[in-house]
Amino acid sequence: MKVEIWEGPVTDELVSAFERLTPYLSKSNPAPSKAQLGEIVASPATDQFVAYADDGSIVGVATLAVFRIPTGLRAWIEDVIADPAASGKGIGTALTKAMLEQAKSLGCVTVDLTSRPSREAANHIYKKLGFELRDSNVWRYALRS
Repeated sequence: MKVEIWEGPVTDELVSAFERLTPYLSKSNPAPSKAQLGEIVASPATDQFVAYADDGSIVGVATLAVFRIPTGLRAWIEDVIADPAASGKGIGTALTKAMLEQAKSLGCVTVDLTSRPSREAANHIYKKLGFELRDSNVWRYALRS
């Protein structure tokens, strides 16, 4: 398996991978469109990571957002999705390690993420990699209903 940052234009292969993988993360949100994926790939604030199986098929995706705030350059990991059909192959770990390396190379001081308690395998990966559970509230204000 290899993990890379998606470079270049969004292809039908990437769109199809998101259509297949997104329901494993969220049943209530649709997969991003080709145009939306294009915005992610083109943005200087985000890197779209892709994990490939040995046969070249996409088996995982994850997004790293990097932004400057007054207290430093920060990174946020979002939407780590590994194909359950390839469970146990280290996809989530490989994606997360690649994003941590990228954040470090960019000079970020911290990397944050959220993960639902029900995503036990993902939470295990994050703990194993050295993430620490913060004593913090996560608040959300819905701008659309």
